[in-house]
Amino acid sequence: MTALAGGLLAQGALATLAVLVAVSARGRARNLRAGVACAALSAAGAVSGALALSGATVTLRMATALPGAELVLAPDRLGGLLMLLVGSVGFLASVYAIGYVHGASASRTQWAALALFLLGMQLVPAAGDVVAFLLAWELMAAASTVLVLAEQAHRPAARQAAVWYAVMTHLSFVLLLAGFAALSATGGTTSFAGLAGTDAARPGATAAFVLLVVGFAAKAGVAPLHVWLPRAHPEAPSHASALMSAAMVSLGAYGILLVGIRLLPGGPTWWSVLLTALGAGSAVHGILHAGVATDLKRLLAYSTSENLGLVVAAIGLTMLLRTHHVPGAAGAALVAALLLLVSHAAFKSTLFLGAGAVLRATGERDLDRMGGLAHAMPWTAATFGVGSLGAAALPVTGGFVAEWTLLQALIHGVRPADRVVAVVVPLTLGLIALTAGLALVTFVKAFGIAFLARARSVTALAATEAPPSMRAAMVLGAVGVLALGVLPGPVAAAAASAIGVDGVRVAGLGGVELTGVGAVLSPAALVGLGAVVALPALALVLVVARRRPATTDVLGWGCGGVRTSPRMQYNATSYAEPVMRIFDDALQPRRDVVVTHVGESAYLAERVRFAQHHDDVVEVRLYRPLVAAADALADRARRVQNGSVNRYLAFSFTALVVVLLVVVA
Repeated sequence: MTALAGGLLAQGALATLAVLVAVSARGRARNLRAGVACAALSAAGAVSGALALSGATVTLRMATALPGAELVLAPDRLGGLLMLLVGSVGFLASVYAIGYVHGASASRTQWAALALFLLGMQLVPAAGDVVAFLLAWELMAAASTVLVLAEQAHRPAARQAAVWYAVMTHLSFVLLLAGFAALSATGGTTSFAGLAGTDAARPGATAAFVLLVVGFAAKAGVAPLHVWLPRAHPEAPSHASALMSAAMVSLGAYGILLVGIRLLPGGPTWWSVLLTALGAGSAVHGILHAGVATDLKRLLAYSTSENLGLVVAAIGLTMLLRTHHVPGAAGAALVAALLLLVSHAAFKSTLFLGAGAVLRATGERDLDRMGGLAHAMPWTAATFGVGSLGAAALPVTGGFVAEWTLLQALIHGVRPADRVVAVVVPLTLGLIALTAGLALVTFVKAFGIAFLARARSVTALAATEAPPSMRAAMVLGAVGVLALGVLPGPVAAAAASAIGVDGVRVAGLGGVELTGVGAVLSPAALVGLGAVVALPALALVLVVARRRPATTDVLGWGCGGVRTSPRMQYNATSYAEPVMRIFDDALQPRRDVVVTHVGESAYLAERVRFAQHHDDVVEVRLYRPLVAAADALADRARRVQNGSVNRYLAFSFTALVVVLLVVVA
């Protein structure tokens, strides 16, 4: 038995152990024991992924009750990279959950669902055929649905979020089932190895591509199929939100990558244009709504739609540039897609874990009721700040390296002689630049409003730091964000080998060199140079500071000062007002002004309250009419059920006659 085979079998054994521990353990012991078991399961998955990424191969076959069907696990290098990603995020979430869960989220059901969720996500990239892939996908979907209801099942919003999530995730499954059925019929096999390189010109290939892309895009949270994201993430426990946003949605992008690059390469140009437009549109839509959101977890959820949009756009650009014979830029775009996935997993897991620590300490998700948390929660503030730097794609973070790689592909991919490339690439470049600017504004708001200035509520004043297990998980996530930014070369080289791209190598002190486009980035050297320049200035500042008397009052952030009250500071709503006004056609805000008059006169105001709300235009214009139409159709169909046995027999007879006519024809 090889090490990789042992790792795969160990995951099954550890998942079984985690479920048994979750069911049998009682009280506080359940959190520790089940958390350790889930962390061990995730670690086994990460090790198995690392082995597959390094080139180890194995094929495990398991018989099923279906005639002629068997489950095949055969992770390749790309699958190994995703297993490593999922295992790493799962380890952080499991360690975090030991200190985080309480009440309903610490129940036997929730811990068992977490173990099955982790196992399902590990099996998806390890699957070697369609049957194993779909079974693992459904296991992942069912377990995650349970986790959405873990904390607040009694709240109508949580139940509504679970319904939206369940509908969208099972719609995704139906589309994947139909798409893989069409692809298997076209390729004549259910094995991914046999389906690899299927001729895109064959009948049924286009239908398979569209069905699979839409199904995977729904799971990835790409607009306009994102409506479950801003609903499910705020209601789910924060460690589950981290898993769903950092790991599960990455598997949706993995599916698109699998279809567009491996199974159906060389498709027509409109396939790549469709993916690029879908991804770029999702990126802009997601960051716009994140920029004006006041709910911290809702903000992070929309940011996920933005980040996965960038990944899908990078995949579309890869297909476009390959079709039009620009191999260097195509390879850079493909590596950028994987780096975007890895960096997003690092900073988004850190951000969701930080948001969970804030929620646990204050009971608040509303940014307008936070503030001053940097003093009360310094560990959480520091790690959330690092995650915000990564989400804003600033230097020395993995987000910066990933977007730099994507921009290099776009810059070197322009071909004026080719009309399609000459139009699509510059437009995509402009949209990504807009997205980057809005992301910076968004995460300055998220960190500044939540952690700086003065507290805006009693709960924020009473906040305390998170328990040790939660702090450990957040620190590990922040270290990962910085490590990916300072030493990106080995990660980029591993990503290139996983997808079969040449022209990417380690340069200098852990930097990355894209030989296909002639670009080099060495963050470690820049950090060293910056330290040499900054250290003398820092020493001078410290000397001057010691000679000045110490102050007893710290200036607040955003119109802060010694005499200001929290009401005089910027809040999330006022900070985002310029963005709301510029993009009001897309956001369509609703503003409410409530004036409370004094009792003596209607001309004198005692208090004025301003509130601003916005709805997701995609949900309002697309999904609500569909839901209303479905309700109306269901009401009409209900008339058929009038209790008449004679009518039911007539329906059965008519159906039988129709089936016979179809068979005869």
